[in-house]
Amino acid sequence: MTLPLASEYNYELGRLFYDRADYSKAYERLTKASELFLEAKQFERYVDTVNYVLRILVEREDLVKIQNIKEKIQDIAVKEGVELSSRTHYILGLCSYYRDGQEPVAMDYFQKALKIALEKDNKYDMCFAIYGVANTHYSQGNLEESLKELYNLDVFFGAIQIPDLQISARLLNGLIHRNRGEYEKAMECFWQAYEMLKTNTSMLLYFNALYGLASTYLRSGDRGMARIYLQLALKSINEAELPRMTKLLKNTLNELGYDDANVEYDLILNSESSTVVEKQLGKVDFKNQFILTDLLQLFARNPGKTFSKEVLVKKVWDQNYDPTVHDNKIYVTIKRLRQLIEPDLKKPKYIYRGKNGYYMNKSARVLVG
Repeated sequence: MTLPLASEYNYELGRLFYDRADYSKAYERLTKASELFLEAKQFERYVDTVNYVLRILVEREDLVKIQNIKEKIQDIAVKEGVELSSRTHYILGLCSYYRDGQEPVAMDYFQKALKIALEKDNKYDMCFAIYGVANTHYSQGNLEESLKELYNLDVFFGAIQIPDLQISARLLNGLIHRNRGEYEKAMECFWQAYEMLKTNTSMLLYFNALYGLASTYLRSGDRGMARIYLQLALKSINEAELPRMTKLLKNTLNELGYDDANVEYDLILNSESSTVVEKQLGKVDFKNQFILTDLLQLFARNPGKTFSKEVLVKKVWDQNYDPTVHDNKIYVTIKRLRQLIEPDLKKPKYIYRGKNGYYMNKSARVLVG
């Protein structure tokens, strides 16, 4: 097989594996293609190929190899006397962007990429550069600036079709609206991206769309719908190939407070990590209020058992009961505990008050681990 044919063959095969999220095979083929393009001194094709290699390394969170690619590109430019193109600056920007805290450096590269693309009147390269600028603004919290860049990008998309980038832009638009609390607009963007994915084979973009929908449902308060989309994504994702995305999905599901294995419980207490999860409220932050934690542990380990004021004072505060001191303290502490764990304070489902004291509702499904 001739060198040009071998390089294109490996590139096309690598892209097919990439779109299927079979990243191990994609990385092997795309790396081989990039080496062959470089050997043939086809620098633009080399840069195009490296773009996909970078995305795989981002999923693997391999910052060392990302930095190595950046240094290699810079070395090639010096040794071969190659003028850095707009796309090369874009790739260098990605290398910097994916390294924590290097957004200003990335922005500089993206803006240089845009400047060169404008000078060359290359609309294709302009689109990538503008997306890089928009994405960096988003990471820096400059949501309004990011939206302005995406609006400019939409103008270009009216004349040029770049499916992967158009879907990525829709997803970024959704994240911006989500972070601004504009949940209906965010949903519209994510559903538009989802529709576009019907004619696109990128699994990574598909999982990003599901994450966008789930995280927006979660922030808007619809925990049930958030759970559905997160579980759908996690059931179909290959964690070995997409570890970063899998971690993002699992962390978001963790914000809901429980996973499939714990659906049967209303309240979960993890003694080792001192965490508490309520089925409707999610993870409960006790903020180092150890008295409340101890009190809840006491009730949860003894469902249905009534604790008198005297016993509560002895077990929780290790003091002898004094009504003038402890009556109000017990009342206030129980009230604070209920405020943390009861979904409806008017209809408590966990901590009940009886004739002789307080107790945990034995009908409540409580897991103490």
